[in-house]
Amino acid sequence: MPMSVSDLDASLRAAFPDADISIDDLAGDGDHYRARIVSDVFKGLSRVRQHKLVYAALEGRMGGELHALALETAAREG
Repeated sequence: MPMSVSDLDASLRAAFPDADISIDDLAGDGDHYRARIVSDVFKGLSRVRQHKLVYAALEGRMGGELHALALETAAREG
């Protein structure tokens, strides 16, 4: 069963409570999303490390409930 936008959003907000998060369903099928996450947690981390933190927050659901996720991550400026 595909992951809903609300389930994806809840998982990301639980892991990154300070974050500004936006999610787009790219194909309308509940399987292909783009998420933009801006969080203080990412400050000083490489893009690869930022993405690993997001994948860890999804607790192994990538490739199963969630087929494709295009990620844009950034540290909050200021």
